Amino acid sequence: MYYAPAMADELFPDVDRRPVARPTDAAAPRFATANRTQVELTPTDLEGLLPPGHAARLVWRFVEGLDLSIFYAAIKAREGGAGRTPIDPKILIALWLYATIDGIGSAREVDRLCYAHDAYRWLRGGVSVNYHTLSDFRVAHAAAVSDLLTQSIASLRHRGIVTLARVAQDGTRVRASAGVGSFRREGTLQERVKEARKLVERTARQQEGGLDRTAAAQARTAAEGLARVEEALAQLPAVAEAKRRNRSTSAPRTSTTDPDARILKMQDGGFRPAYNVQFATDHDSHAILGVHVTNVGSDQQQLIPMLDQVETRVGRPHTWLADGGYVAHPAIEEAARRGVTLLLPVPRQAGMATPAPAQPTDTPAITAWRLRMQTDVAKQVYRIRGATAERVNADVKTTRTLRHLGVRGLPKVHTWVLWIALAHNVMRAMSIVPHLMT
Repeated sequence: MYYAPAMADELFPDVDRRPVARPTDAAAPRFATANRTQVELTPTDLEGLLPPGHAARLVWRFVEGLDLSIFYAAIKAREGGAGRTPIDPKILIALWLYATIDGIGSAREVDRLCYAHDAYRWLRGGVSVNYHTLSDFRVAHAAAVSDLLTQSIASLRHRGIVTLARVAQDGTRVRASAGVGSFRREGTLQERVKEARKLVERTARQQEGGLDRTAAAQARTAAEGLARVEEALAQLPAVAEAKRRNRSTSAPRTSTTDPDARILKMQDGGFRPAYNVQFATDHDSHAILGVHVTNVGSDQQQLIPMLDQVETRVGRPHTWLADGGYVAHPAIEEAARRGVTLLLPVPRQAGMATPAPAQPTDTPAITAWRLRMQTDVAKQVYRIRGATAERVNADVKTTRTLRHLGVRGLPKVHTWVLWIALAHNVMRAMSIVPHLMT
């Protein structure tokens, strides 16, 4: 509607109708700039952070289908009683599975991502976590994580994905969290024990007047250092015995950083502190059926223990494939007694390209194995071993945090590898039967 100027003055008498002064070119410009010191309260819909079918959702669905009673039974806080409420184990399991699939093995990095990455924030679900809790949880439940691995295998077995028709075993050397320079002979270790005990005693005297956080940290560091040196000294006889069996004349040495680590020959031909990690893999599904970690470099004694583990977890396989490093007559005879068909290459004669001939002392099981490996069928089936076992080794070392270990000691390393095997099986379930995860 149009109003005449006179009428507008009567209707709006308080309006200032003087001309508005326009800024000159010399006046300072006015604009809104960033102020990063202010606190913003941003509403977040956690459920809307991830699209349907996201890998984190699939991992959570997988964890929800597991029997976690062994984890909940270990919780000391009970309804109606005192004690701090712990984090739901389901959250920590899902975080470590997703992180392992994501190729992240650092607890500090997982802690950071829990507050900076949408997938980890969704898995966390608003529950506060820290790297201490994450780190402790990963290595504190070896038996429980082993049970989860068995459950993952049983699920695939129940649906006919794991067939046990052919199982391939292979080992890989994984660099330990210790340096070559940390290995010491007995005389040096004895001196280190004396020094460590003096440090522990001195720290204890300093704490008589009170224990603050700094003093507590110093005391803990001194005690841990003494324990590692004493463990390294205690393991010297085992190292000496291994050298005697191998007819080595060098003095035995153990590491003060990781007493369980041993100097092993690596894939590149060099010698470094490492562990020998063994996997048994189902050929049809490429699921990991067994995990074993040892500090012994030879694979010759590793076949039957792995066969025992697979039988316990899921059942007896029909055919077992392994490379020449596993050839041992007692193992071949034991597998034959159980009705398992072994496909192992027959060792060649020294300096010759042909397999070693039969010996008069060969048992029927050894003779049958030699004859079996001469058939075209056995040779054709054996060729699949590398595509199964070695592929899994390459995958877990390249993308599943097994290239370098972040923990020390056989028990913790074994638990670390169990997490990797479980994450690998989750990936297989997601890729082979995605409808199981939705």
